[in-house]
Amino acid sequence: MNRIALIGSGNAFFKDEGIGLYAAKYLKENFTFEPGVDIVDGGTLGFGLMPLLQEYDEVLIVNTASDDDLPAGTVTVRDCDTFLEGSLIKKTANEVEIAEMLQICSLTGNMAETAVISIVPEDIISVEVGISAPLQAGWDRFIETITARLAAAGVVCQRRENGMTLETILENFAAPSMALGRGF
Repeated sequence: MNRIALIGSGNAFFKDEGIGLYAAKYLKENFTFEPGVDIVDGGTLGFGLMPLLQEYDEVLIVNTASDDDLPAGTVTVRDCDTFLEGSLIKKTANEVEIAEMLQICSLTGNMAETAVISIVPEDIISVEVGISAPLQAGWDRFIETITARLAAAGVVCQRRENGMTLETILENFAAPSMALGRGF
């Protein structure tokens, strides 16, 4: 059976750029997966994620992807080859590091089947935990795209009855607490 990792990537302190983290946390709190999926808080680890691309059979990275040709809130799915050609727009340090990490890992010959599911951000400059209106409008589509990709990999994604709302996840990222069990 393939080992699958879902990596939430981004910076929660720059508004929309944190959406990959929020999506990973949302999936962790609201779904069960059979067979299991390891959900990883990739934050802004960039190159630090390289071992995961060598330890797993399949990796899904969820994050933002700047694109001046698409409206904010548009969901995209890209395979590793798209990153290898080097033509993607990169406006954040995280976008640069993910692209470079995929390019370097591809040279090793030992790399997981990798896809990047992204949403085009509107605001990656404001220093606040939250997401813009276009990303709120695209949220369900973003989650559905991720679960559909997992399903295509043979994972049954079952929604839990008592999950956590996006609003609660944003509150937890804004005020994390080990004592209260708030955070990733």
